[in-house]
Amino acid sequence: MDLLPPEAEQEAALVEALMEGFCRYGYERVKPPLLEFEEGLLAGSGAAVSEQTFRLMDPVSQRMMGLRADTTPQVARIAATRLGLQARPLRLCYSGQVLRVRGSELAPARQLPQAGIELIGGAAPEADAEVALVAAEALARVGVTGITLDVTLPRMAHALLAAAGIGAALTDRLIHALDRKDAAAVTALAEGAGPIAALLPRLLAAAGPAAQAIEVLRAADLPEAARAIAENAASVIGAIAARAPDLRVTLDPVEFRGFQYHVGVAFTIFGPGRTGELARGGRYLSVNDEPATGMTLYPDAVLRAAPPAPSRPRCFLPLGTTAAAGAALRDEGFATVAALSAADQASALRCTYLWDGHRAVPIQKGTG
Repeated sequence: MDLLPPEAEQEAALVEALMEGFCRYGYERVKPPLLEFEEGLLAGSGAAVSEQTFRLMDPVSQRMMGLRADTTPQVARIAATRLGLQARPLRLCYSGQVLRVRGSELAPARQLPQAGIELIGGAAPEADAEVALVAAEALARVGVTGITLDVTLPRMAHALLAAAGIGAALTDRLIHALDRKDAAAVTALAEGAGPIAALLPRLLAAAGPAAQAIEVLRAADLPEAARAIAENAASVIGAIAARAPDLRVTLDPVEFRGFQYHVGVAFTIFGPGRTGELARGGRYLSVNDEPATGMTLYPDAVLRAAPPAPSRPRCFLPLGTTAAAGAALRDEGFATVAALSAADQASALRCTYLWDGHRAVPIQKGTG
């Protein structure tokens, strides 16, 4: 859809404020192309968004190209190729538009702005904590407070079901029930399927404040692979709590929705009230299985959650106003709108101030 004044300027200013928040922590900007050849765009973690990618034929080379549906795979490619010899961990940030074949129920738009960070080459839990906290601080810089960081473990349910040794049909039914958060169905299906499957109802019910959910995980008799996932989550959440004790953090141990390239903790940031999902990210494997983690913010959603930004004051310059007067007003923060003919009217041009020859005078409603 078209974005009109003043929303287009507000979104642009918001993106710049978010990017400045990233750069303050050493994240350096990259700018991937909107359109790439298919084999590069969908390599590695890009395969996870293949079904969401618009494709077209390049009339020159006769090769298939794709419009990016997510920026993270492109940044991973840049890190592995153009920046392959840079010291790790590599901190990169980006902003731009993505285009998807289908929207979701909560976000039906198919063209979306993104602004995000990627930390590539860092495997420690502190790396995951860093991207979550940098995103949270960037949101605070644009006035979004009272957020909730929702931590999920995309591989936990699959690790438990693999260790349970149950058949494919029952596994599929349990995955479906977990996806729907159908506690009654999960309990009924897990009954009689062994002690590992019996953990699923408890972990489903554990979703909530992170500290409580971690205690449930610690008390559970988890198989080795699931125990490693739980311990890593506890380390990440502990690192977040140490640096931001007032940040509200929740944990859902058996939630696995989202892009399928996440291999460790995954994050979703929700805004206060009903402002919805503001950001999403988590741990993944970059090109050549290099450890990486990141967070993508959605500026359109952030703009709805942020307090209204004051509009730039517009000052009408009548015919004959000197160039020096206009320049001085612009230095003071005004947008100047110069009359091009005697018929131009300040109010019609949505000006809020009028240059009277000496200073900018506020225009009263119904005048000008």
